[in-house]
Amino acid sequence: MSPAHTPVLLEEVVAAVNPQPGMTVIDATFGAGGYSRALLDAGARVHAFDRDPDAIREGEAMEAKYDGLLSLHPQRFSQMREEMTRIGVPQVDAVVMDIGVSSMQLDRGERGFAFSADGPLDMRMAQQGESAADFLNEADEAAIADVLYEYGEERQSRRVARAIVAARPLETTGELARVVRRALGHKPHDKKDPATRTFQAVRIHVNDELGELRAGLLAAEALLREGGVLAVVSFHSLEDRIVKRFFREASGAGQAVSRHLPGEVPGPPPTFAKPSKAIRPGEAEIAANPRSRSSTLRHARRTQAPARERISP
Repeated sequence: MSPAHTPVLLEEVVAAVNPQPGMTVIDATFGAGGYSRALLDAGARVHAFDRDPDAIREGEAMEAKYDGLLSLHPQRFSQMREEMTRIGVPQVDAVVMDIGVSSMQLDRGERGFAFSADGPLDMRMAQQGESAADFLNEADEAAIADVLYEYGEERQSRRVARAIVAARPLETTGELARVVRRALGHKPHDKKDPATRTFQAVRIHVNDELGELRAGLLAAEALLREGGVLAVVSFHSLEDRIVKRFFREASGAGQAVSRHLPGEVPGPPPTFAKPSKAIRPGEAEIAANPRSRSSTLRHARRTQAPARERISP
């Protein structure tokens, strides 16, 4: 595995899970297999999920190498509860999730995730369904602006959306980046390219990443046995906000009920113990892998309480 594909916070994730021989672990976001490899080398049995056909195909050699200890599942991680039940594994000891786009996807210009190399305006993790070009060339201006504001936190979303509609049809990542830069006024010395927020927003929309994250967290809760660990690495505030809220609600934080208030109904029993504090990469890891800078790890241990059927939106 190349240095560019080294998973972030690897040591911290492994420490949180503490994999042992005989454990069954789900790697919900296989990617280039970095977390799976570390878990397997510690003796764990790993079921790895990825909706990207490239990741599954390129992981087949690794699956063969570990001879029965690694199983690849070409599915979204929101489907892991149904899939594990189907194969007769109703509970697992840990679930690891590394949210968002992978380095493999970013580094391949033909996938259309980044503007560092010009490529088709695609961004589809599963390589099927609506592409970024489909959305940007067919949606109305208001819908595009809403996506840019909600998922990219782009304060000038209406201006960018107007520029996108005026420039249609857009076919490549380079074209989209140039349109956004012209709309927002890009200076070569700017620390952050203004197109970054638009690319993030469109990618999240096309792949329903936040909806998948909520569904995946709930699936993990249902699969984990008592004492099992859920470890989630996120890369931006939208993701981390969902993860933080999930663990907060699951652990019962903020739901204290006063016995002096008549009629007050206590909430459901907590499904997770108090989660860890946010763990972020150290200076050495950031220097070795700049993409790790924005990453955050949160983890918590499952209680014996029944899993919830839904979580807050």
